[in-house]
Order: sequence, then structure tokens, then C-alpha cells
Amino acid sequence: MADAKKLTMDELLEGAGEELKQIIVGDTVTGKILSVKKHEILVDLGARGVGMIPRREASFARNMEVGQEVTASVIDAEMDDGMILLSMRKAVKDKGWDEITAKMEAGEIVEVTPFDANRGGLLVEYEGIRGFLPVSQLSAEHYPRVGSADKDEILQRLNSLVGQGIKVRILDASKKDNKLIFSEKEAVKDALAARFAEMNVGDVVKGLVTGVVDFGVFVNVDGIEGLVHISEISWERVNNPSDYVKVGDTIEAKIIAIDKERLSLSMKQLKEDPWLSEVEGLKKGSNVEGTVTRITPFGAFVQISPAVEALVHVSELGEGNDVDPEKVFTLNERKEFRVLDIDKEGRKISLTIAQA
Repeated sequence: MADAKKLTMDELLEGAGEELKQIIVGDTVTGKILSVKKHEILVDLGARGVGMIPRREASFARNMEVGQEVTASVIDAEMDDGMILLSMRKAVKDKGWDEITAKMEAGEIVEVTPFDANRGGLLVEYEGIRGFLPVSQLSAEHYPRVGSADKDEILQRLNSLVGQGIKVRILDASKKDNKLIFSEKEAVKDALAARFAEMNVGDVVKGLVTGVVDFGVFVNVDGIEGLVHISEISWERVNNPSDYVKVGDTIEAKIIAIDKERLSLSMKQLKEDPWLSEVEGLKKGSNVEGTVTRITPFGAFVQISPAVEALVHVSELGEGNDVDPEKVFTLNERKEFRVLDIDKEGRKISLTIAQA
């Protein structure tokens, strides 16, 4: 019988494979749970010894049982008691950063669920790592379009998104800086570009009112943000847009302009312009009665019918240019005037008090 080949120590170590290699901080190891206690979990790492996972480093994992296989990162290769300090949370984070980086580079769309909100945006957790979805990166559907002073309402709107799944792209990820930023805008931009291509100036669209501010009304039109400027809400003078619509209303509007990110809309252009019918009875040189509604340094504005406002320029108040309109007119007084000019294209009517 031939003599058995004698193996060197190096050959024995090589045959033992990974199990006998020296463990260093940062390694990822796999083992089976030996015991689950209130404050710690002990893990059998085979020939490498026993690892200990503090409960705080496994807080995300539930229903852990003896015999279950777990993966963890090495925090301390040899503690005073000889055990190896491990962290499941760090292992998940390390793996999570790799996944996140790959998905960011691929431009993948992922889904996150916010767990909290502040006025700046939504707090989310993805692949075991906490990140942020800034309010500026929300789509038109979710962006809290309210007055800049309504901070409580902004937070209320954002809180309504907590617990909802939101499709996003990863905007920025840095393991070194522990920074993870998401964007819903980036996730929907391709779909919105296709919808934009199908829209034309003059189209009539329906949309949901998402915000009412001093200068107009924001509308979500199938995921695209639209704005009805205060001047396009009604043919009559609008002082407060909230007198006409409120958040949650569905409205119809006409597209009057399209840019890369927003639609310009008009509510009033879907209605007949009362100005045109009300000026039909007016003639140049005829006398009209009107109510002084505004007094300015360059003249006074006069309401001569519900939809028609005219101007008496300062030059029509007397000799020279130093006449003070406030000394000639009283706000809300009713006077007789003479029609000086009618410009239907420019929607302007000029009045004079001379020979009225």
C-alpha cells in the first residue's frame, strides 16, 4: 500500500477555504443563529468562532429564530470576550448602497414609501438606507401648490403622502456623505414628454385644482402642471382667485401656451366675452355714466358697465400736466363722461370730462 501523501500547513489552510481566513473589520460573514436574547443575538460562524449582534444592530429584522441563517458585517474582529462584534444593519446598508448605485447609474424607476414629512419634503427608506424626496422634486400631482406663507398647509399636504407608494428615480447617492436624494419629477418626465407632444394650443382640457395662490390657479392636467393666471380666470376683474375655485375642484380650461414644464391655461376663454357685447351700444362722442373705481397719478378708471372699464387720462382733466386726479374725482362717485375713443382690438375705451 502506498504511503499517504503528507500535507503541509499551507495546503491544509488552502483546503479549509474561507472558514479559516483571518476576519477583519468590514468583512461580510454568514452564520446560523445560536440564541436570541433581549439585548443580543449570538451567531455560529463555524471555525471562525461566535459572533454577537447587539439588538440595535438588528432592529429592522423581526421574528428571528434559532437556526436561521443571517448575514452580517464585522464591526470588531475580536472583543475582550473573544467573540466577534457584528451588525446586520450595516450589512444591509452596504449591500443597499451597491444596489442603489447600480440603479441610479441605470436610471431605474423604483418605488419608495415616505415614513415622515417636514416642510422641505418627504423622508423615505430604501434598501435599508434613509433618504429624502425634496418638495421641489415632487410631480405636479403631489406638489403642494399653496401660498408661500401657508407653511402649515404645505406640511399638511406633505403628511397626506406619508404611507403612499411613490415612483421615483435616484437623483444623488453618496455612501461617503450618507446622502440619498430621490426625484419623482425625473421618474415621470419621459411619460410627460409624450403627453406634451400630444397637446396643442387651443385644446380644451380638464384638470384638478392643486393650488390657489394670489396670482392664479395651479391645475394638474393628467400629471402635467398648468397655471391659470389671475387675468385668465374670468372676463371680469378678479381680486381673489379663491372666490372662483378651491383645491380639489375639477375645471375645464383652454391651453393658450405650452412650454417645457408647464401649460398656460385660460378659464375665461371658454366663455363668451361680455365686453364685446357691452361696447356695442357705445359710440365715439356719445355721453355715458360711470362709477370711479380707481384713482391713479395718470388718471381715473371708470366702470361704465359690468364688464367694461374705461380710462380718463390726466390730460383730459384740464390745462397742463400738473392736474391732480385725486382733486378732480372721488372714489365710487358716479359722473357723466364723453366717449373719446373705442379700441376694440386693444379692449380699451378712453373718456373725457370735457363737454360731457
